[in-house]
Amino acid sequence: MGQLLPENSTLARRLRRAAAGGALPHAIIFSGSGDRMAAARFAAAAMECQAEGGRPCLQCRQCRKVMEDIHPDVQTVQDPDHRELPVDLLRSLRQDAYIRPNDGAAKVYIFPDCDALNQRDQNVLLKLVEEGPPYAAFLFCTETAATLLPTIRSRCVEWKLRGGDEDARDDTARDLCRAFASGQLLPVSQYLVGLENKRLKREQLQQLLEAGWRAAAEALLAAYGKPDPADIPGAEELRRGLTVRQLRGLTELMKRYCLECRYNVGVGHVLGALCAGWEKLL
Repeated sequence: MGQLLPENSTLARRLRRAAAGGALPHAIIFSGSGDRMAAARFAAAAMECQAEGGRPCLQCRQCRKVMEDIHPDVQTVQDPDHRELPVDLLRSLRQDAYIRPNDGAAKVYIFPDCDALNQRDQNVLLKLVEEGPPYAAFLFCTETAATLLPTIRSRCVEWKLRGGDEDARDDTARDLCRAFASGQLLPVSQYLVGLENKRLKREQLQQLLEAGWRAAAEALLAAYGKPDPADIPGAEELRRGLTVRQLRGLTELMKRYCLECRYNVGVGHVLGALCAGWEKLL
């Protein structure tokens, strides 16, 4: 059996929510330093799972076959004998994708190493990813999404794995967003003072503000009616708690002070300026 994605991980919860809402993307990029293949297998199991709720259940016949790498409709696309995938293999895959699933609900193609996909290979795949049959799914595993052509990336949803500290970072980002989602000054100032007392390094603060920037931007898009908002920690809390004007201003604040952290500025200075900027938005 392949390595399992921890069921309490942020990504596992995100995949389950998407599966429960019938919103699992047909093309996903799993990037970052975590176990990308475990994430891809978990997603494939969710696509094949027979359970009525809580997909993937990891107990039904379909889930077990996926996790044991013996599901006839889940194919790991690789060629151990070549550094790059032969174009004939990709053309064969393209034909296979139009054959309906043999045993499951979907035909799932997992690419465990996108470094093996050269530009020609990706161009062969492009139309299939874009216009393939509704039961075909493509899961790309890569350390960085830049390995894939922009035309491929634009047709995929990217989910980043950050290794063992993923949940801790997401929880911290969510706490930051909850403070701002209160729409008040006191919870924000108290939270920012707490951050200063923790003696964060400038790089750590930059990562936190970048996460807040993404969450605020996603909340703003959702407020404007984006049909499929990304599942970003804190975004939903911000959308529910703030006005469009506040979301717009907060997005700009987060962006400005995230970029400030690239320079040799003090953490306390950034936090104080962020708090002052927030007060002006109220």
